[in-house]
Amino acid sequence: MADRRAVPLVPPSALSVATVVRPMAAFAAAIALCLAAPAWANKKDDTLRMAYDQAPESVDPYFNNVRVGVIIAANVWDTLLYRDPLTNEYKGQLAESWKQTDDKTLEFKLRKGIKFHNGEPFDADSVVYTLNFVADPRNKATTQQNVQWIDRVEKVDQYTVRIHTKEPFPAAKEYLSTTVAIHPAVYYKQVGPAGMNAKPVGTGPYKVTDYQPGKSITLERNADYFKDSPKQQPKIGKVVIRFIPDRQTQMAEVISGQEDFIMSVPKDQAEQLGSMPNLQAVSGNTMRIVFMQMNTLPNTPAPQLKDERVRKAIALSIDREAIIKNIVGGDAKILNTICTPSQVGCTDKGATIYNYDPAQAKKLLAEAGYPNGFDIDIVAYRERNQTEAIINYLRAVGIRAKLNFLQYAAMRDMIRAGKASLTHQTWGSNLVNDASASTPVYFAFGSDDINRDEKVKQWLDEADRTIDPAKRDATYQEALARISSQAYAVPLWSLPVYYVASQELNFKPYPDELVRFWEMSWK
Repeated sequence: MADRRAVPLVPPSALSVATVVRPMAAFAAAIALCLAAPAWANKKDDTLRMAYDQAPESVDPYFNNVRVGVIIAANVWDTLLYRDPLTNEYKGQLAESWKQTDDKTLEFKLRKGIKFHNGEPFDADSVVYTLNFVADPRNKATTQQNVQWIDRVEKVDQYTVRIHTKEPFPAAKEYLSTTVAIHPAVYYKQVGPAGMNAKPVGTGPYKVTDYQPGKSITLERNADYFKDSPKQQPKIGKVVIRFIPDRQTQMAEVISGQEDFIMSVPKDQAEQLGSMPNLQAVSGNTMRIVFMQMNTLPNTPAPQLKDERVRKAIALSIDREAIIKNIVGGDAKILNTICTPSQVGCTDKGATIYNYDPAQAKKLLAEAGYPNGFDIDIVAYRERNQTEAIINYLRAVGIRAKLNFLQYAAMRDMIRAGKASLTHQTWGSNLVNDASASTPVYFAFGSDDINRDEKVKQWLDEADRTIDPAKRDATYQEALARISSQAYAVPLWSLPVYYVASQELNFKPYPDELVRFWEMSWK
């Protein structure tokens, strides 16, 4: 008997030939048109040019959660601590030392002599003002989940601060080493988030010298970057990031040498580009998870999703193994819970597993009163080829899904307004290697929770503040098991990233999907 994973990705009746042929034909045409184009000598002018398909809604890291915004933030701003991406060891960054004084208090001794890009000195005032401001829900930080554990921050002296948490929070150092950037107090008081977006100011290895919202951002090496930072001193003089939504345009420009670096390239196209003499293609698995949300709230646009049998049918209708093999590629792994497997607290023990079973999916739909299926919208913002494969599988069991493909901010706002039924999306946990940065974002009654199960919230809240590691793991397990048994969401796979870059560039991919410009150099 033939291995079913070797057959066409979806039933032939559900897959349009144009779905496959048109993108590949456009890609081939791009190669043909660009092979003779003159390359830009980016190495000679010491400028790294990168293209990305999403634009950040704000460059202020607390008002953005698009990946390119996270990349910009890590290169422009610093955090109190730094987590080594390979050893997971915490090191001092803006802080030179720290200690836990009680279950809810961390004390930090800050480095002296550091200046922000605008010349403002870094000291305790910067830490106190930044963290108290963004932790206040009235200031509506987009990434509120990254700071909502903070109760208050106090200044002990000019170079000592204490961070008090609302409850014991064992993941505090993880957040303080990844997502909690520090702004200059005087400047941030004057301009606020809007001004910080317009003219960003940090202490990081690169400073922003030009920003055209929705179009491009230019970073230049910070010649005064402090020598004791665990980040390396930057080697490349300038980085220009252009926001180019069209993937074919990105690939055409990297072929011609007008761009040096692109990421999240589809598997087949990355492999073709990597065969060209002027380019290199590198892939690596990441912390980013891919999943589908299903809106079960009273005002859901798709009342069908309130029926547990319909949600389970959706989960059973998708052949995750085939999509990984044919489309996702790399080191992608099937997920059974909504969290990154490497994260502290993430487990699939006790989870309900939904293996591909279209016959059972059709049976459940019939039992739920939909023997002929139904129409539904699906919202997505990236990995369109994966979404299209999912849609084909849904249609094969009678669920006629129509794609609404948006920029991330528009998709997120649609979900939060309760106007999205079914979503296909990804989450990278903002670099945080702890389950508190993934599962609670979507299931602890925050603005992205479109199920609102009281039991799940109770378990997640308890796990987030439990210090005992074994009890913490067991409590997360309870929450994750219920999420899967109720089929509130469909965990799909971890997302490997394919990078394509100039052969002239030295770079290294990391599991946290962070592009560290400060480590890059020309060959």
